Amino acid sequence: MKPSQRPACPNFSSGPCAKRPGWSVAALGDTLSGRSHRSKPGKAKLQEVIDRSKQILGIPEGWRLGIVPASDTGAVEMVLWSMLGARGVDMVAWESFGSGWITDVTKQLKLDDVRTLTADYGHLPDLAAVDSDRDVVFTYNGTTAGVRVADLNWIADDRQGLAICDATSAAFAMDIEWSKLDVVTWSWQKVLGGEAAHGMLALSPRAVERLETYDSGRPLPKIFRMLKGAKLNEGIFKGNTINTPSMLAVEDALDGLKWAESIGGLAGLMDRTQANLAALATWVERTDWVDFLAADPATLSSTSICLKFTDTRVTALSADAQAAFAQGVAAKLDAEGVAYDIKYYRDAPAGLRIWGGGTVETSDIEALIPWIEWAFAEQIAALG
Repeated sequence: MKPSQRPACPNFSSGPCAKRPGWSVAALGDTLSGRSHRSKPGKAKLQEVIDRSKQILGIPEGWRLGIVPASDTGAVEMVLWSMLGARGVDMVAWESFGSGWITDVTKQLKLDDVRTLTADYGHLPDLAAVDSDRDVVFTYNGTTAGVRVADLNWIADDRQGLAICDATSAAFAMDIEWSKLDVVTWSWQKVLGGEAAHGMLALSPRAVERLETYDSGRPLPKIFRMLKGAKLNEGIFKGNTINTPSMLAVEDALDGLKWAESIGGLAGLMDRTQANLAALATWVERTDWVDFLAADPATLSSTSICLKFTDTRVTALSADAQAAFAQGVAAKLDAEGVAYDIKYYRDAPAGLRIWGGGTVETSDIEALIPWIEWAFAEQIAALG
C-alpha cells in the first residue's frame, strides 16, 4: 500500500538544494533589479553576503572572503591554476569531484610533482600519508559518495604547504577547523539552498602570500585573475566581483543567510542536518535491505546521504541491472511527487542520494522513508 503521508517538500536534490522552509519569490522583493552591481547599493549587498557568511561560519580575522564566478567549480579552478606548482601537491580523492580535480592537475595543468591518494566509493584514502610539506587538495565532504573527513588532525599545524579544501557540501553544515586550512571554497546552491553560478573563495594569510610571491608563468583567463599587479586584488573581497553577478541570486543568498541567523547560525544549521541524518540512520539500523555507502560511521556525511541496496536479490544482479533497479526506485518516487532528484550520481555505485542539509525538514525525511520502502517493494516485485 502506498503511504498516506507525503513530504511537505519533495526537494531532496544534492544541488541545487531545497530552499529554506517558507521560501517564496516574495523573499526577493528587495532585489536591486536594473541597477549596476558596481553601484553603491549594489556593492553594499555583495559586501553584506561576505560579512554575514564570515560571521556565521566563524571565519578567522585576517582571512579574505570573496564572491567569484562559476560556482564552487570556478572557485576551485581559480586556486588550482593560480597557486599550484610552487611545491609538490598531494591530490586526495574518494569520489567524483575530487577525482575531477586530479584530472585538472594532471592532464590540464600537467604539474610534474603530483601524488594521488585515492579510495573507492564509501572509503577514505590513508590521510596519514599526506605530506604537510607539500600542498594538499581535497574535498571536505564527498558529495557523490556520502563520505566526509572525520577531522583535520592529519593536517599539520606547522605545515609548509597549503591545505586547499573544496567544502561546497560542508560549509554551513559541518564545524570546519579553519586553522588547519588555507583555502576553502563553496557555492551558494548547497547548504543554504541559494541559486547557482556563484562561488565563495576564502583565503588565509598564507594563501595570500602564495599568490603574491609565486608566479607560475601560466596565462590566466580574466575570471581566474586575483592579482592587481603583484598584489592581491582586494576589491574581489570587498564586493567588487570579477564579472557581473545576478542581483536576484545575491538577494536570495542574503535571504538564506538571514534565515540561518534566525535559527541560531551555524549551530542551528548543524543541529538540523544532524537530525536529518539521525532519522535516516534509525531507519537504516532497523532495515535489512539498505545501508549507507560510507563504510565507517565516523565518516558518514550529514548532507549528501548516500544509500546502497544490500538485499541479495539486488546484489546478485549485474552492475547494469543494479543501476536500473536503483533508477526504478528513484523514478517511482519522482512520479509520485514525493522525492525529486535522489538517484545516485552518475559515476557512483547504484543507490539513492538524499540531501540532508539544514534547509530540509526532518519531518519530510521521516515522511519520505515509508515511500522508499514502498518503491523498493514495487521494484522487487517487478524482478519476478
